[in-house]
Parts: sequence; C-alpha cells; structure tokens
Amino acid sequence: MISRIDNAVSQILNKFQSFFLLLARLILAYGFYEPAMNKWNNIDSVAQWFGSIGIPFPTLNAYMAATTETLGVILLAIGFLTRIISVPLMIIMLVAIYTVHYANGFSAGDNGFEIPLYFLVFLGLFMSHGAGKFSVDYFLSKK
Repeated sequence: MISRIDNAVSQILNKFQSFFLLLARLILAYGFYEPAMNKWNNIDSVAQWFGSIGIPFPTLNAYMAATTETLGVILLAIGFLTRIISVPLMIIMLVAIYTVHYANGFSAGDNGFEIPLYFLVFLGLFMSHGAGKFSVDYFLSKK
C-alpha cells in the first residue's frame, strides 16, 4: 500500500523535476554573473589579488576564472554542455572555498564558505543529473 502511494506521488512530483532544474540553473547562472563581470571589469586588480593570496600564475588564472564564470553564465542559462561546464565551475568553487572562505567559517554573513558550498552542491547535481528537459542539451539529445 505504501509503495503504491509512494509511486503515485513520485509520478506526480517527477513532472516538476525539469522545471526546478531550469530554475536552479537560472539562479546559479545569475549568481555567477556579477562575479564574472567584476573580474572582467577589474582583471588587473583580480590578478594582483590572486597573487597576494598565493594563487600561482595569477594573471592567467584571473583570465581563466573570468572566462569560465562567463561561459558558465551563458551555458547554465540555456542548458548547453551543462555537465561539462559544471566541472570547471566546481573547481573554481573549491579554490574559492580553500583560498578565501574557509578561514572565515561557514556563515555567509562572515564571508564564510556557505554560498560557494551551495554553488558546489548545485553544480554537482547538474554534473550528475544534467540540465533537464528545458535545455538545449535535452533538445540536442532528442535529435
């Protein structure tokens, strides 16, 4: 009896899966937008800052981070190459947690690792589950 109820509820709720994957992709893309634009608008300052916190090849890494985040905004928003772009974005989040946020503890209010951790988890979901039906990835997979 419980199994039948669970199956019925699952069938109903599964219809919302792609909508929430789309919503999560759009929110995450928006979350990467401002940091990406800030990097591009101040790339020399970002490179100097990267160097000051011990990131090797700071200028190269500033450009790589800005480019990856910008691509992430576009690709996540349209749901194209979602699994692939999730991996370098996850690496950026891990580096951000390690180099900047971890020492401040968990709380976002203290510039802790809370928000980058949430981004990391969302990206892990996209990496493992894909973009959902409302995406270029899904459209291309049907062709």
